Amino acid sequence: MKDWLKELEERAKGTFWDYLGGSVAELSPGKASVTLEVRPHHLNPMNMVHGGVLASLIDNTMGLAAMSVQPGRKVVTTNLNVQYVAPFESGTLTTVAAVVHISRTTLTLQAEITDEHGKLGTIGTASFRIL
Repeated sequence: MKDWLKELEERAKGTFWDYLGGSVAELSPGKASVTLEVRPHHLNPMNMVHGGVLASLIDNTMGLAAMSVQPGRKVVTTNLNVQYVAPFESGTLTTVAAVVHISRTTLTLQAEITDEHGKLGTIGTASFRIL
């Protein structure tokens, strides 16, 4: 798993993921955790973390969890549902994702984002297609 993650991190250099600035905190088959230190470019004009940043964190973290059960195969998001429960303004955010169902061609996942105080701000579910 470590070699696969290292290769993935190398391929991510210079991509949107690299610009977003997330760091993989934990990865095991079917589970992933990503942290993000909130920076000014993550904020909207109201000084809250932009919803697109949160959706991207959820999508990417679930994607990592999905790929971890299918190493070497591509998985793509086919459906993404995001619920914004409470705003974030600063600090370190943690996104945790887990696979909840696997079929022959599809994975279903759920995720949540919390701040360093444990406040829940965003939840999501998604389906991924195994290519």
